Amino acid sequence: MPEPGLEIDGISKRYGAVVALEKMTFDVRPGELFGFVGSNGAGKTTTMRIALGVLSADAGQVRYAGEPITHETRRQIGYMPEERGLYPKMKVGEQLTYLARLHGMPAAAAKASSERWTERLGVAARRDDEVQKLSLGNQQRVQLAAALVHEPRILVLDEPFSGLDPVAVDVMSDVLKEKAAEGVPVVFSSHQLDLVERLCDRIGIVRSGRMEASGTVAELRAGGTTRLLVDAPEAPENWAAGLSGVTVIGRRGAVTELELADGADDQAVLRAALATGPVREFARKLPSLTELFRSVVSEHQEAAA
Repeated sequence: MPEPGLEIDGISKRYGAVVALEKMTFDVRPGELFGFVGSNGAGKTTTMRIALGVLSADAGQVRYAGEPITHETRRQIGYMPEERGLYPKMKVGEQLTYLARLHGMPAAAAKASSERWTERLGVAARRDDEVQKLSLGNQQRVQLAAALVHEPRILVLDEPFSGLDPVAVDVMSDVLKEKAAEGVPVVFSSHQLDLVERLCDRIGIVRSGRMEASGTVAELRAGGTTRLLVDAPEAPENWAAGLSGVTVIGRRGAVTELELADGADDQAVLRAALATGPVREFARKLPSLTELFRSVVSEHQEAAA
């Protein structure tokens, strides 16, 4: 029997002449945090809405544990939309209990779960307040509680960290890691790439409705451009000029940052640096997720041009 993971398999969606998704494919494994990143309009929200059944796909399939998603499966998904969907004039505790009941929980269990999650997310003191009277940050915490209150088997979260202060980010991060540790597949989108890089087991970079790159941070970094940091205190300003396949990115003090083309000889760079005098550091610089993301976007823009 397949493991209970979430699979997005070849999903396509068009709106007239506009292609929203084109064969979008990725999977979220049990107990995994999957970061879904891309520019505005790249197709992240559309993908999530199709997984939830809010939208229908023109082609492709969404599966859980190897089987197509059904209405019953969707009741087991915890969803946090980017456009927050709480009832503004309903009290926090009553609303969470009501939402848990809608997902099939008995009344007593629903109330207990509502109390447990408001406590865990730091809004227990606001249970009797209307949602509209909460700060935006606390509304965000309640929205996460709404995604968790029915003890879902899958979590799909659209920009869950938007507008949160650092303490709330830490709380939400801990909750997501706890759910993943329980075996729940968790997928979330975010523009906070440093947070995605720190938190996620795997990451998918989406562009113009297509998955352009996916893997662990280490895998994505290994596939990026090769950069070197060379600390040569006696080297002249232009010591690396003219080296085959080498581009000088910049220099700070005695440290020169270089980018190597495919096939460029890093040992030739080292020999050139040593020819100027002592070398205190010669190390590869791995790109950050932000740099990888910019590279993917710029490649697309260059191709379009």
